Amino acid sequence: MKANIMYEAGDVRVEDVPKPQLQESTDSVLKVVAACICGSDLHPYRHMHADEQGGGEPMGHEVIGRIEEMGPGVTDFKKGDLVVVPFAYGDNTCPYCQEGLQTSCVNGGFMSGCQAEYVRIPQAQGSMFKLPDEIGDDSPLLPSLLTISDVYGTGYHAAVMGGVNENTTVTVVGDGAVGLLAVLSARKLGAQKIILMGRHQERTDLGVEFGATDVVSERGDEGIAKVLELTNGEGTHVVLECVGLMPAYDMSVGVVRPGGAISRVGAPQYEEAAVGFGSLFRHNITLTGGPAPTRAYMDELLPDILDGTLNPGRVFDVTMGIDDVPEGYRAMNDREALKVLVKP
Repeated sequence: MKANIMYEAGDVRVEDVPKPQLQESTDSVLKVVAACICGSDLHPYRHMHADEQGGGEPMGHEVIGRIEEMGPGVTDFKKGDLVVVPFAYGDNTCPYCQEGLQTSCVNGGFMSGCQAEYVRIPQAQGSMFKLPDEIGDDSPLLPSLLTISDVYGTGYHAAVMGGVNENTTVTVVGDGAVGLLAVLSARKLGAQKIILMGRHQERTDLGVEFGATDVVSERGDEGIAKVLELTNGEGTHVVLECVGLMPAYDMSVGVVRPGGAISRVGAPQYEEAAVGFGSLFRHNITLTGGPAPTRAYMDELLPDILDGTLNPGRVFDVTMGIDDVPEGYRAMNDREALKVLVKP
């Protein structure tokens, strides 16, 4: 089968590799119907070092597929079922999973190898989420359904962890797919004032359609000053940081209101950040967020997609076949594409 493998920064190849096999009784194998490239995939695309043994990393952690094989420990599904899988798999029975924190599952981990024709799903019983039988492989809903694997669920997690409601003002830092869907999520949870910090107009225009009331294109101190100007000098109750880079965190600290919360879902590319007396402690600011347990939100997010109320799949602006995935990485890295849908 064909699969996308990354060897080092900028070196992405589609190669013929063996079709995955069941390794544990709790595994399943899916025939991939839809996958995609994530903004977090761009971190290794920009910075990954070559392995001394010359090996590569199978890429992709978001997938919709049809069940090809199942181990004996996988029940309540049948071959051919169409399922979406969260980017973090888990058994969905451990104490953390039962509390809705599947990203900390004691038997869990993070998906890989989804940018391929077939993929193995560990802990399939607890991870796979069955989609309605009437959804076909060419359904126009597939892009939106794929977003609950990661980017919509992640944007929603940011808003939930930040405590967004009808009484909170919100700043979203980042106009990538997660940031735009954090805007959508904040609107879904009732926020009336949502400031989107982003500088790519075609993206921020979509953010406005998703519910942003203001757009701030400036960065750094200028961006902070603009948000404060829009909020009577107070800042916003909640900041959803959807980038993961230090400048985004610094802006979040600069625009959060005393007593407010910074909710981070951009995978942090730093280990040290301001959390002391002069930054967060002095003003009773909460720092929250983390990798999204998207499996916990799937039942909640699915109905609005099925009935057409929300269309988070609009973040996909390019569709490619498996052979073109390396070009998809380049396009996203060069800001020529927001998010690439992969149809093997």
